[in-house]
Amino acid sequence: MWRAFASNGLTLLVVLVFALALVIQWGKARYTAAGPLTGPICFRVGGALRTMGGVTEALAEQGAISSAFLFRAGAEYTGRGTSKLKAGSFLIGPGASMAEITETLTGTGYSTCGTEVKLHIGVARNHIGINALDLEQNRYEEVARFDPAAGEIPRAYLEVREETGVRYRISVAEGVTSWQVVEGLKGADFLSGEIAETPPEGTLAAINEDVPDGMDRNALLARMAEVQAGVLEAAWRNRAEGLPIQTRQEALILASIVEKETGVPDERSFVASVFVNRLRQGMKLQTDPTVIYGITGGQGGLGRGLRQSELRRETPWNTYVIDGLPPTPIASPGPASIEAALNPADTEYLFFVADGSGGHAFAGTLAEHNRNVARWRRIEAERADGADE
Repeated sequence: MWRAFASNGLTLLVVLVFALALVIQWGKARYTAAGPLTGPICFRVGGALRTMGGVTEALAEQGAISSAFLFRAGAEYTGRGTSKLKAGSFLIGPGASMAEITETLTGTGYSTCGTEVKLHIGVARNHIGINALDLEQNRYEEVARFDPAAGEIPRAYLEVREETGVRYRISVAEGVTSWQVVEGLKGADFLSGEIAETPPEGTLAAINEDVPDGMDRNALLARMAEVQAGVLEAAWRNRAEGLPIQTRQEALILASIVEKETGVPDERSFVASVFVNRLRQGMKLQTDPTVIYGITGGQGGLGRGLRQSELRRETPWNTYVIDGLPPTPIASPGPASIEAALNPADTEYLFFVADGSGGHAFAGTLAEHNRNVARWRRIEAERADGADE
């Protein structure tokens, strides 16, 4: 009798274990399967929603999950309970599984929807933009912008700063100077830390990335410097042979001149070839952006055309006066300009001038260059006449 009872008990235990395994397997499948959402939602964690229980209830009400019990159980099973929740506003896409939603709400903590505050540091000006996510288009649309250096902060921005779950982003353009970057970062009150020293010119990479509220400015500068050093090192290892450039610093200097001379991507290697050919022949580089840097020290643009007296004025950066490269870069070049400086096009070009289309006309002889200059002067005159009519 006892043997029969034990046998039946063992059988029942096996059946229960097998059934439990099936339930767990079914639960895992449901947890990772596509969810019921048919359109994107912006889900905010914070305020009243600070626990996994509250989050689960809100997700169920919005139709984002198929089972509140499985969602809670899956989160706890994977070690992503209440203690792992991140405050913020998170984009949950159509068909997102419960596993994907859990990972989103307990991941990096960077907001991916809701309101975005973006600091843009540009060559001409800086601004802070307040953007809102268009869920249908899945892109941010600017609703307001202001210059933090102007002194007047709009009410809309002050209200946004009081919110939780705001996404913060920094965008730094290629071709800005280290001074411009530092001044731009100083104007962002969502960053922290005093910048004691402006980084060496040319050493800061352009970025466009999320940052946490309160990020240290010096940590951001260090990251930009690390990225730029990596780009320069990779390009240096793969540089062309026979260049009249001896060091990475000289490569960075030449790349910064290329960066400031053209904004046309396809022209960079040709512009670089002009300066490389001039260096090889011992010709002065005669490039206006270096003259401007000698006047401004990189603290903003000149705001007007160069005077003849300034072209003749001696500064360490005036390449109409000095031989070879200036002593430092004149801006932070982007990866394409660094690549162009170290792998220029194989040309005989020694000159270039604007061609009226936004690009440049290149020439290998002075006579050809003079014809290009005359053509550009005619275009300038025609445009001036048109503006006067």
